[in-house]
Amino acid sequence: MAHLIESRTGVNSERRQFLAGLGSAGIGAAIGTILPNGATAGDDKPAAKSTRVDPNSGLTGIKELLARKEPVTWVFTGDSITHGALHTLGWRSYPEHFAERVRWELRRIRDVVINTGISGDRTGGILADIDWRALRFQPDVVSIMFGMNDCSAGPNGRDTFRKNLNAIMDKTIAAGAIPLLNTPNTVYVKNAAGRGDLPAYADIIKDVATHRKLLLADHWDHWQTTKPDQEGLLPWLEDQSIHPGVFGHREFAKLIFRVLGIFDPASPTCKLEVP
Repeated sequence: MAHLIESRTGVNSERRQFLAGLGSAGIGAAIGTILPNGATAGDDKPAAKSTRVDPNSGLTGIKELLARKEPVTWVFTGDSITHGALHTLGWRSYPEHFAERVRWELRRIRDVVINTGISGDRTGGILADIDWRALRFQPDVVSIMFGMNDCSAGPNGRDTFRKNLNAIMDKTIAAGAIPLLNTPNTVYVKNAAGRGDLPAYADIIKDVATHRKLLLADHWDHWQTTKPDQEGLLPWLEDQSIHPGVFGHREFAKLIFRVLGIFDPASPTCKLEVP
């Protein structure tokens, strides 16, 4: 009897090993048949990219990237607004809308869209951590939106903000990525204590973009033009203060689409309702 149990145990053990090996091989084979460019599940190295575009080429460079078959790596970084934390209430943030537009609607399914925004962050934070939060991904494009928290330093912090912003641009460009600068949104002034100097910080972002001939999504100007009345602005701000909600993030995404030349009023993402 003991011999029989031992025999069955050995058979079962061999069967498990066989099935495990078959399962691994089967899964690997299945994955290998669906991965593009001849890649298989056992490939250790990603396919080499073509020569990178000039990181100073702005919109021209991004159009070139979008025209290529090779996948593009997009990194979005910033503070709580880019993070999309809390105030989106479960709705998509603007980097998520961007991913839907590019990876699905434009059928660039192998593109990678990464969001490393951190709630409460400032330019000093990303500058100290840019290798981890952006450059290690070898991005082709880095979208940067700061100023909402930096501006609480007031007039005395303007020079530091400008210096940090230029340093972020230097590191991004040196890494071979095209920077996309973003001004922050306008705010409901009555409930935005400590943000009185935000207009000056938005101007610094515009100035850096202009002098360095960088691509800019000027949300500040767009929001001022589209929602000049403070009370009319409230539907775009979930906290009735500084943080965009569902509609604000949709408007962010739509402006970025327009700036990059990928806006299509017939697309589901581009025609999302915004009051």
